[in-house]
Amino acid sequence: MGHRLSKIYTRTGDSGTTGLGDGTRISKDDLRIQALGDIDELNALIGVLRAQIQSTSITHSRDWDKPLSLIQHWLFDLGGEVCIPNYNLLQQASILFLEHDIDHMNAALPMLKEFILPSGILTCSYAHQARAVCRRAERSLCAVQQRDQNIQNIALQLLNRLSDWLFVASRMLQREASGSEVLWQKNINDTI
Repeated sequence: MGHRLSKIYTRTGDSGTTGLGDGTRISKDDLRIQALGDIDELNALIGVLRAQIQSTSITHSRDWDKPLSLIQHWLFDLGGEVCIPNYNLLQQASILFLEHDIDHMNAALPMLKEFILPSGILTCSYAHQARAVCRRAERSLCAVQQRDQNIQNIALQLLNRLSDWLFVASRMLQREASGSEVLWQKNINDTI
């Protein structure tokens, strides 16, 4: 990194614009900035998930910190790609890692026969929340790609695969804690 931030406030955004990594100034409500915000929110939520997993007394069957750390770095790289048009940081290895890890986790889980509700223990719930934010980030990035055509496909693949990873991770986290997922019940009104 060539330049360090020595001053956090610059006042250059006071008029409602912000600078991209290539020096271009755009409106803070631009689709690209919306996507950056969603990616940043997702990364922050992954950080909350990491902290919650580390603070729990549950014995985990796997090392959660390594994949979550990788994911945070990949999301930071993704933000760099969105901030600097036509700049590529992501690599196919990230997609392959997520796919392999999904398969590994899924092999230890029972087949899913019902829909599950996004709830359970706190770590499971944070994983579900991160999945929902990931889907929003993916939609935001799709809008940028449709308008600008300068978002590489691997960026969209990363968010798509990551949302799948977060779903399976939520199941694994719930299983490590109690073994039971909260299932959706059809015709719940009949039980009132």
